[in-house]
Amino acid sequence: MKKRMLMIMILATGFLLMACSGGKPQVVEEAQPEKESEDATAVKDEEIDSVDLGEVTGQEQVQEESDTTKDPLATYPSEKIEYARVWLQMIGKGDVEELNVQHISAGEQLNPYDDKSVAYPEDVIVLTGKASADGTVTYSGNGDGTINVYDVPSHWPSSEQIEESMEEYTQGIVDDAEKVSVDAGDEEEVVGLIGKISG
Repeated sequence: MKKRMLMIMILATGFLLMACSGGKPQVVEEAQPEKESEDATAVKDEEIDSVDLGEVTGQEQVQEESDTTKDPLATYPSEKIEYARVWLQMIGKGDVEELNVQHISAGEQLNPYDDKSVAYPEDVIVLTGKASADGTVTYSGNGDGTINVYDVPSHWPSSEQIEESMEEYTQGIVDDAEKVSVDAGDEEEVVGLIGKISG
């Protein structure tokens, strides 16, 4: 009887010890994978952010290159584009050595060599090639894609060479100014001529 009681107590004590010590290591083991999972998620998020930023930067660079390819004139000043387009339309040749640009203010005489010449009613731009044979264009811009072209001669005649007075002659040039719509022209020719602009 005493032996049975002793065996029962030993077995009960063993079960009790196992029950008391069995749960704790399991909780620790389960908590560790959860922490590792959180760390792994954070690393993945950082990798994703890094990849996304690289992709966005690459897309922006491609977009910039694409814009430049679409419009080769995008990097040039608008006034130089205008000079080149006006010259190509009015003179028709882009194979000049250089394209000179001169600005004349309103109130200055058309013919600077004769006091009887009338004055320009507005600011004008004079385009000339390196040689006088290249031609000349005198115009004013209207800001709407059109220009006023003045038929100013590359060489002024003397009073003896014209039938009317110099005042009447130059007044006729002002009165007969022609309004012209400027075409976009060939982009390659425009770019080539912009590189020859001086002044």
